[in-house]
Amino acid sequence: MEKIKFVQIGCGKMSIYTMKYAIENGYELVGALDINPNIIGKNVSEIIGENISNIKVQNIDTLENLLNETKPNIAIVTTMSLMSDLKDVLLTCAKCGVNAITTCEEAFYPFNSSPRITNEIDKLAKQNNCTITGSGYQDAFWGNLITTIAGATHNITKIKGSSSYNVEDYGIALAEAHGAGLTLEEFDEKIASVDRISDEERQKLIDNGEYSPSYMWNTNGWLCDKLGLTVERQTQKCVPQTNNEDINSSTLNMTVKAGMATGMSAVVTTYTKEGIIIESECIGKVYSDKDFDKNEWTIFGEPDTTFVVNRPATVELTCASIVNRIEDVIKAESGFIPTSKMGELTYKKMAK
Repeated sequence: MEKIKFVQIGCGKMSIYTMKYAIENGYELVGALDINPNIIGKNVSEIIGENISNIKVQNIDTLENLLNETKPNIAIVTTMSLMSDLKDVLLTCAKCGVNAITTCEEAFYPFNSSPRITNEIDKLAKQNNCTITGSGYQDAFWGNLITTIAGATHNITKIKGSSSYNVEDYGIALAEAHGAGLTLEEFDEKIASVDRISDEERQKLIDNGEYSPSYMWNTNGWLCDKLGLTVERQTQKCVPQTNNEDINSSTLNMTVKAGMATGMSAVVTTYTKEGIIIESECIGKVYSDKDFDKNEWTIFGEPDTTFVVNRPATVELTCASIVNRIEDVIKAESGFIPTSKMGELTYKKMAK
């Protein structure tokens, strides 16, 4: 079998693991790109911390030329969280006929939040016979684990989930997007007020490509697609998280005072034609020394089932999920295809 070739787009923290895991699985790195001048020109081995590749990081401006020259089987994209931020990169991959998989949270199921961009990418990918998708931690822990347990349930009335993460691990842009460091008044004005709109107003924003979904907005869409449920209505509410003691944030370079917003909880509720309600919550905040990542889901029905995962290694699990999906993406039909259409996420045996 011919060796799978891949290009890494985005050479920050996540790429350390995606490149390492992919190379250890027997895939060949043929290019790496970034926008950060402090990273451009570095040898990939220097980024990973292991001498496993001689590839040097290039400027993202060279993406199209690199794809045409190296003809990789797939591009791994570990950069931003919104489809609007990834549009140009994913369109370039589609234009060049190169499959792409991204950690972008919205790309997990972007049809319900950025249909215009998604359909544009889908059309171009179909024309050039390649597949674009989103995967990561949510593929397993907010997706396939839930649908597998649903498969062992006789009747379901509600699915309720909650997942927490430390915004300190993901950079200042994400921390600020979660309202960390704001007063409660500022949080209400800048964050919470965005979702105090009617369903019609929200749909207009979605149709115009102006809506900013929380991570669970797309997860609920994925779950409904995988479970064959018909969405009738979906709402989102952002609530500030606080702490009763001061917390120092190295990412924000400030002390978040007691009573200020350390981040937010975003609750997405989906009502379906079949009568099943999905209520999922993601909690992103600056952690105190008592906090830790936690993933908890309950399926209510006959019978009720709850599972809890404490202290998951979210970054590593995200990157392993991406790498284990590569062969699924290559084999999938052309277009923007969510992993809900690709079967279960399975372990791929490492190359010997």
